[in-house]
Amino acid sequence: MASDFARTLALLRREKKISQRTAANDLGVSQALLSHYENGLREPGLGFVVRAADYYGVSCDYLLGRSMARDGSAVSASRLHDAASDTQSEGENAFLLHRRLVVNSVALLFDVAEKAGSEQLSTEISNYLSMAIYKVFRYLYAADPGCVEEAFRTASEHFDCLCDAQMNLSELRIRAAAKGQGGFGLDREEIQIPSLQPADLARNFPNLSSSMLTLLQTVADFITPPESGKARADKHNK
Repeated sequence: MASDFARTLALLRREKKISQRTAANDLGVSQALLSHYENGLREPGLGFVVRAADYYGVSCDYLLGRSMARDGSAVSASRLHDAASDTQSEGENAFLLHRRLVVNSVALLFDVAEKAGSEQLSTEISNYLSMAIYKVFRYLYAADPGCVEEAFRTASEHFDCLCDAQMNLSELRIRAAAKGQGGFGLDREEIQIPSLQPADLARNFPNLSSSMLTLLQTVADFITPPESGKARADKHNK
């Protein structure tokens, strides 16, 4: 918890454009203690977490790094079962939630491209996601004992590398297209990406933002290794 909490606590204070001394006074703690909280050197008690959430107008889940949505509406993968509504079984709930999470997040990406007015960006997003889906399908197909290799034009020992190469190119094109830059086979164009700040997503994409924020939080949990207390202290002392 400490790493996410410390980062978020410091970010919220900077966003509010107030000094550490002012925030500490308003929150009823010493400046030294608040500094320790913001640098991840100490963990707060529940009372301080609740006061800080009220003070900055966010949920405790957001403050603790359990949700990227400031109102706490997005949940992490470990909490998907808890968010499920009553249906036939818990397993069925998980399947539906995972599908909704990905489908809505993909829809949001295309909505971003549409709001930006860039067909190039939409095309490159489609190319990238299509290749990812193709790869997953090939993995599943290969697990079928009755699969026929000749069903695909590209041999099983080649498709991974070929897809990865094309996906790397699409990544370059997506970055360029998002900025309206030319190159990599793209034309230069004037576009403006809508604000994707977590606070703005709910307003710009009210029906899809919760899924995207949950997906972002889930991936962050997957790819970010836990930071030890010693590592935090070493980073603070540099």
